[in-house]
Amino acid sequence: MELKNILSIVAFILTGTLVNAQIYLGKTCEIKIFSDGPIEDIDAKNTTSKPILNCASNDIAVKITIKGFDFEKELMEEHFNEKYMESDKYPYSTFTGKVNEKIDFTREGVHKVTITGKLKIHDVEKERVLEGTITVKGGEIMIESKFIVILKDHKIEIPILVAQNIAETIEVTIKSTLIEYKK
Repeated sequence: MELKNILSIVAFILTGTLVNAQIYLGKTCEIKIFSDGPIEDIDAKNTTSKPILNCASNDIAVKITIKGFDFEKELMEEHFNEKYMESDKYPYSTFTGKVNEKIDFTREGVHKVTITGKLKIHDVEKERVLEGTITVKGGEIMIESKFIVILKDHKIEIPILVAQNIAETIEVTIKSTLIEYKK
């Protein structure tokens, strides 16, 4: 991702920040992808992302390094990066959005939320509404969500020779713990 795109995401999150606003950054983040294929399941995990949450504006953003996904089988990882995701050409996916519900981030609790935003994969951006939970506990914010990505929505093509082996949807699970950013 070019520097200007990274700066755009940071500016998006910081827009509308008040003097006393709290910015939370990812301490840990685990993104899993899973697809139940007829012949073989696709299962990978990425722990390289660091989401950003602006508690004053409810803006949230995350940038995912595609080559950060680890697969159990090396050949599957190679095919994922070279044939499907074209990660040299499209090295990142992003999500920028806004938590729709009003949350008091100063009070502990579990909140069911929806987040409206734009998911960009394979250089194709789609408007999405994601469901999940935000848990405030012990000075940390935990975010969890599970959703489906349809490959053709992001122009990810499955070669004809293996089309019967690969599912057309991917289940994405994200679990992240964020801590307050201290200047």
